[in-house]
Amino acid sequence: MDALCPSPPGPSRPQRNYERIGERTGTSFCQTLIHLLKGNIGTGLLGLPLAVKNAGLVLGPVSLLCMGVIAVHCMRLLVKCSHHLSGKMNRPSLTYGEAVQYGMENVSWLRRHSQWGKQTVNLFLIITQLGFCCVYFVFLSDNIKQVVEAANATTFSCHMNYTNQTQVLVHSFDSRLYMLCFLPAFILLVFTPNLKYLAPLSLVANLVMTASLVLIYFYSLMNITYPINLPKVGRAKDYPLFFGTAIFAFEGIGVVLPLENKMQRPQTFIPVLYLGMSIVTFLYISLGTIGYMCFGEHIGGSITLNLPNCWTYQAVKLLYCFGIFITFALQFYVPAEILIPPVVARVSERWERAVDLLLRAILVIFTCALAILIPELDLVISLVGSVSSSFLALIFPPLLQIVTFHTEGLSPLVTIKNIIISLIGLVGFLTGTYVAVEQIITRNTLKHEETFSTYMVQ
Repeated sequence: MDALCPSPPGPSRPQRNYERIGERTGTSFCQTLIHLLKGNIGTGLLGLPLAVKNAGLVLGPVSLLCMGVIAVHCMRLLVKCSHHLSGKMNRPSLTYGEAVQYGMENVSWLRRHSQWGKQTVNLFLIITQLGFCCVYFVFLSDNIKQVVEAANATTFSCHMNYTNQTQVLVHSFDSRLYMLCFLPAFILLVFTPNLKYLAPLSLVANLVMTASLVLIYFYSLMNITYPINLPKVGRAKDYPLFFGTAIFAFEGIGVVLPLENKMQRPQTFIPVLYLGMSIVTFLYISLGTIGYMCFGEHIGGSITLNLPNCWTYQAVKLLYCFGIFITFALQFYVPAEILIPPVVARVSERWERAVDLLLRAILVIFTCALAILIPELDLVISLVGSVSSSFLALIFPPLLQIVTFHTEGLSPLVTIKNIIISLIGLVGFLTGTYVAVEQIITRNTLKHEETFSTYMVQ
């Protein structure tokens, strides 16, 4: 997300260790904390109850805690390497891609390929952010479809839904058609010339999403059934799906350097990081565990899909959908700022605006097409997490520390630790991607067989 919060010009790194001299626009401790929380809490949080189901009631929360510790450690490594490299290059700040590029220049046999390091990081940032956009298409279509189909059965009574699923009274059209209905709205949204115009709506979106989360917590806590007879450890073949969903949720490393670069007092960022990620990890573990305990084996790809047929919780879905809709523009900004400017620079000034809008529309259509091809919320989240988030959050930061400090007496234990973390990320990438793709193929095959059987009966 380096493009979302570009590094501002400022004094040299030695000055920045104290404060941003002469800058009044730097963010405070609390502002940075809010941005950090916002950058880590999204649709991934709502999918964690299913992730806990895939890992087990005991193994799931323990694994989330371990992954949270490792993810925060990798964020800390990225900040440390950025500080060292920016001082060495006499730069006020660095983006994630630039840190990898300058880190590779420390190694003689990697120096000539250092530009590829920056481009690789940007590629995974693009994949991750477009993946988020695909998830948003599926999330909105699934939730809005459910609200429409359950409308005639919706009441003002929010009693416990013992079927653990929103009751559908009238079936409507396929969720992929809902995605096509949302497509024009998303295209118009990304045509917004400047994100500052969305700031008021973004503030409202944050407030309604927070209120929705409070209501989801309340319902889940109040409706846990006892005794709890859920498996403590899930099936081994489902654990890679847990990894993909969990790392998707924890993939906030892209906002770390932009937020640190924008602080008025950057030396206070590490306490912000530890406090913010502690809150995030607590939310992830608590909602994942409570949601699974409440809805059990019937938990959906998003916990919102299990809420009862009452107007309060149907409103929760609609409000959260509104928040996700506005957030789409923020997530889309990153790949747009990386991909579009180089193309626009090649056309005449007369056509710049038209080409810019055309490319934005094409990118949105592309993400919608991907979502239509894989209209399974839980599997899309797991696939995006396994493919791209594992590299950005787990694989790259430890390797960056090795290349950054390899000439400065990096201890063998630190090197071994970094290699182990990167291997964990690599194994998660391979197994998570394989299992997610396999499940996608299996589900699509079953759907086609059911559709064919229904057609033959008719």
